[in-house]
Amino acid sequence: KDLARECVRFDEIIQQLGGIDLQLLGIGNNGHIGFNEPGEYFQAGTHVESLTPETIAANSRFFELPSRVPQRAITMGMGGIMKAHKVLLIAEGSAKMEIIARAMEGPVTPHVPASILQLHPDCTVIVSS
Repeated sequence: KDLARECVRFDEIIQQLGGIDLQLLGIGNNGHIGFNEPGEYFQAGTHVESLTPETIAANSRFFELPSRVPQRAITMGMGGIMKAHKVLLIAEGSAKMEIIARAMEGPVTPHVPASILQLHPDCTVIVSS
């Protein structure tokens, strides 16, 4: 309940400020941006997301114990990301090449959340191997 209220408050603050000037994003191996995991639809507002096992495993390197890796995260929604004036997506490593290709050249689908960035009017993608 409190988290849901904070998500709404965050979106209201962003709106009052006139949006995000520069949205800096990474991309998960499954195509998530922020922590917007693959699913059946794009979620517009900031929300609490249950992380996929793949995302949990990828983030385990930041924690001493696997039991300490969060199972959920608060993430800005796709509506907020898409309203940013400029989006910069950075992907590093050869393991990201396939998902970048799917996200930037495949169909726009919530099953590859980053694919929505194809519709952003000012998105730059930087890929390094």
